[in-house]
Amino acid sequence: MSGFLRLEPEIIDEIVRICDIMLADFEKSRATTGNLLFADGFGDFDSAKQLAAGYRRKSAGTPESAKERVEQFIEVLTQLRDAFATGGEAFLDTESDWARQLAITDPDNGAGNGQQSAQ
Repeated sequence: MSGFLRLEPEIIDEIVRICDIMLADFEKSRATTGNLLFADGFGDFDSAKQLAAGYRRKSAGTPESAKERVEQFIEVLTQLRDAFATGGEAFLDTESDWARQLAITDPDNGAGNGQQSAQ
């Protein structure tokens, strides 16, 4: 890849606009993840309590949880948007970094935590 990238200003504006729309959607998702902690209704058996605890773990508190994943995507997308908003020059500087961060957040690529996803 060459070290030069030129984007027309209207293309940059469109990319930034799309990133802003995506960020707004991710912000809504972040608000929704707070509700995932309430894993009630499974019953009073020990197995039901274990199931509820498992759902709470998947919702927040670990790098693989829904809340943290959404926050990771917001962080990466914000960096990408900001790189384009500066006129695209910062894009080349940050391209490998945000691509690496996106790869880490993808549980299917094996680059994340070294664990297989539970399905």
